[in-house]
Amino acid sequence: MEPNRLTATEAARAIAAGRLTPAALMEACLARAAYREPKVRAFVHLDPALARRAATAARPGPLHGIPIGVKDVLDTADMPSGYGSPIWAGWRPRADSAAVAAARAAGGVVMGKTVTTEFATRHPGATANPANPAHTPGGSSSGSAAAVADGMVPLAFGTQTAGSIVRPAAFCGVVGFKPSFGTLHRAGMKVMSESLDTIGVLARSVADCALAMAAMSGRDFGDPEAKPGRAPRFGLTLGPEPDKAAPETVALLHRAAEAARKAGAEVVEFPLPPILMRAAELHPALMNMESAQAIRWELETARAQLSPVLVEKMDWARAQPAMLLAQARQAQTTAVAALYGLMGGLDALLTPSAPGEAPEGLGWTGDPAFNLLWTMLLGPNITVPAGTGPKGLPMGVQLVGRLGEDAAVLGWARWLQAALG
Repeated sequence: MEPNRLTATEAARAIAAGRLTPAALMEACLARAAYREPKVRAFVHLDPALARRAATAARPGPLHGIPIGVKDVLDTADMPSGYGSPIWAGWRPRADSAAVAAARAAGGVVMGKTVTTEFATRHPGATANPANPAHTPGGSSSGSAAAVADGMVPLAFGTQTAGSIVRPAAFCGVVGFKPSFGTLHRAGMKVMSESLDTIGVLARSVADCALAMAAMSGRDFGDPEAKPGRAPRFGLTLGPEPDKAAPETVALLHRAAEAARKAGAEVVEFPLPPILMRAAELHPALMNMESAQAIRWELETARAQLSPVLVEKMDWARAQPAMLLAQARQAQTTAVAALYGLMGGLDALLTPSAPGEAPEGLGWTGDPAFNLLWTMLLGPNITVPAGTGPKGLPMGVQLVGRLGEDAAVLGWARWLQAALG
């Protein structure tokens, strides 16, 4: 296998054993990027000479020599940080963001900055889906998903406010993990929603996500490859907007549920109670009203350089009464607390990752309807590849856990993958 096709876990083992060097791994990744970037356009900044020097100087650690793509809402001291906006084009921060600094301290090597939508919101960048460049890769972690899927890099940062890790990972056929809120510190990130924005990772295996998160946070994310002593108990739900699920999505979810049952799992229907539906209903108010606060300077001093779709959403948000934001925050707090009891003896919720396959065209990154409630609830969400749709594009299924249950959710995601075959 070409080194750039190794998972992060496989590459880390090969480097530790002396079978592979960080320089050779980086060279393979750069070669792939040089070949594919004209079509995929995953990177907004890629300096091969800088990447080679960084690989040679990589620190020892659990991520020693592993190339990492950094979503361009996370600051890097040695590369520009443009946040997907012309307002910030060419901006050079003085310091790494906390997450990037943690990755480098663990031995990771920043290969380049990956394309994000404008301020990780709606307006898309230039990235295309590697599986079919006529389709979106999803967003807002567009470049990260595409770069990992296309073999340019084994690991990349994503961020999620509604569905910006899970949806592009599903569209591109990779694993996307949004950890519990606050697991990775957001210093040096262009934060939009103070109550929602979460830094996570996109990778080619569940084990890669556990490796990266443990290396960067110092927390125990378990060993997803370890065999559990029992089968799980999953709650099955189409989420708060079931009518948005394409027929192939509904069929995929039920195939996943049946595969889990055949492997010994108990899978029960999980109807969403009003307390969760209310949280889902208020997610847009929470996200947009906090985002309008976050980019107040841009709105007031560089409005003409913002996309029309962002201006429209921010103007709506600024016209809302302050009480609506307070209500949205309270609905979130209430729903997070209630989820522990509502899930009872369930290990995770099994739900779609996206409405269907990646939409055609690059003008829209897709609907986050199957993600926003789970982001609102602050716990871990993970998507794993689970097949292809009628157009041959990747599709995934998602597991959702309670706040703090990251290691368990990663383990059950790997179990589900095995059950799916």
